[in-house]
Amino acid sequence: MQLKMSRKRFFAAAIIPALIAGFVVSVFPQAARAAAAETTQPAKTSFAFSFGPGKVAPGYTQVLPDMTYSDERGFGFETNAAVTGVDRGGDDALRSHFITSDKPFYFSVKVPEEGNYRVTATLGDSTGETTTTIKAELRRLMVEKLHTAAGQFATVSFMVNTRTPQIPAVGNIQAGEVRLKPREKGNEARAWDDKLTLQFLDARPCICAIEIQKVDNLPVIYVCGDSTVCDQPGENNASWGQMLTRFFKPDVVVANHGESGESLRGFLGEKRWDKVMSLIKPGDYMIVQMGHNDEKEQGPGVGALTTYKTDLKRFVADTRAKGATPVIVSPMERRNFAGDKITPSHGDYPEAVREVAKEDHVAFVDLTALSVTFYETLGPDKAYRAFAGTGTQRDTTHHDNYGAYELAKCIVQGIKDNKLDLANHIVDDFKGFDPAHPDSIDTFEMPPATNQRP
Repeated sequence: MQLKMSRKRFFAAAIIPALIAGFVVSVFPQAARAAAAETTQPAKTSFAFSFGPGKVAPGYTQVLPDMTYSDERGFGFETNAAVTGVDRGGDDALRSHFITSDKPFYFSVKVPEEGNYRVTATLGDSTGETTTTIKAELRRLMVEKLHTAAGQFATVSFMVNTRTPQIPAVGNIQAGEVRLKPREKGNEARAWDDKLTLQFLDARPCICAIEIQKVDNLPVIYVCGDSTVCDQPGENNASWGQMLTRFFKPDVVVANHGESGESLRGFLGEKRWDKVMSLIKPGDYMIVQMGHNDEKEQGPGVGALTTYKTDLKRFVADTRAKGATPVIVSPMERRNFAGDKITPSHGDYPEAVREVAKEDHVAFVDLTALSVTFYETLGPDKAYRAFAGTGTQRDTTHHDNYGAYELAKCIVQGIKDNKLDLANHIVDDFKGFDPAHPDSIDTFEMPPATNQRP
């Protein structure tokens, strides 16, 4: 009896549901195949958007002024975008209409995975002049003051790196997650979310079309550093890392993993180094600038020529083990004038970087010395205008747009001076830079982001 009962239960529990399932599949074959196709269809990694009212070119998705971003739509303007749609008419479906605004605005697209995306923007107006600056993610400068005359259009491409905190298991790196700070989940969230966000600003940006396509196997420049390097979220504060993107062609990618408050030890402990090491590949580059926070660390044996130097050598060795090229940068000086000269404030930390460069034969940018030349050239009466803040009482460590832009030029010139292959990817309009002859602080312009997201 027990054996018969078990067979009955087995038939009821296993055979009948299987028969029912087969019945459903046979009765509704089209629905079943559609469901299977939906689960196996690869995620969309390319997008094409046509902005404004009017005729839409084949293959493009129309974007109208009232399309606010939502996860369901997967694209749209961020909240409070005061944009206007204009249709000039005509047969050119890609250039006859556009979105514009007299205030900065954001446009976001949900991307299916982290990685590197080529963005191609078509800009211009058939009847008026335009001037457009484009920033990406967390205020990374991509396009600077691109001007078109009435009836002229420009197509410009640039690379945007997106990332998430998740760390895949690769080699000896265990799966995990970067330990984000509270601000990285708040006003710095754009650096880690699942969206690619573009900001358009300047005198009169007119956006006709945007195409976005995921691109693999390009060289990547990974940047590791502290608050003087990271993508700063708010105006009146900027870093050379978020200006670096402006100086490279769209055949190379800048991935800035810097974060405020970081040191070499902190970078290791918070698994930021694991994240970078899980991504880096042969042919990539690694630029490391630490020191400002390392010099605050205390403990037995902790110091520039001991723990700091040892950790920096590890960063170099790990990078080389991945087939990538390390570039180490000494920390820029603080704005501490004694008369018309800068007073050194970093102790032995710049010397530790120099020693690692010499002992391990590493490409080296002496940003300590270059920044001193830059500040002293401006002099104590003007140098404060290269630093974060407003008025005359400004930060002595962190920079504004002008200071960050000039220091980024120091890094780019350092890449050229080290004769790295990376120099072949520098934009054509970079003609070299000498911090003893910086750009005029009186004529420098960078449009501020006046409607920043919280």
